[in-house]
Amino acid sequence: MRATGRPTETNPDEVFDLLGDEYVRDILVATSREALSAKELSDRCGMSVSTVYRRAETLTSHGLLVERTHIDRDGHHHSEFEAAIDHLDVDLDADGFNIALRQKEDVVDRFTRVWEGIRRD
Repeated sequence: MRATGRPTETNPDEVFDLLGDEYVRDILVATSREALSAKELSDRCGMSVSTVYRRAETLTSHGLLVERTHIDRDGHHHSEFEAAIDHLDVDLDADGFNIALRQKEDVVDRFTRVWEGIRRD
């Protein structure tokens, strides 16, 4: 998943179901500030590592969390998780609920967007 900084549409029922889970909310809040390992999330959020991995798998499959591999200097590696969204809009109209998620924009994408804007001007 590439973070775009633009809103993306998603299934409201699925997002509401996910956000109804306290562990999911805790993981998203904790990883909105920095990327964290499953062990760090377990310690900060007061849940088992296996619970972290189960919730992280679900969040990743819905595009709400990104999993990256962190390689230590000694050659060992572990997964780190970071929230993939930085904004969630919920709208209600005659057809029901609509949810738009604005995904985080990474530094490379932001630089490319700004550079392309400069070149056009």
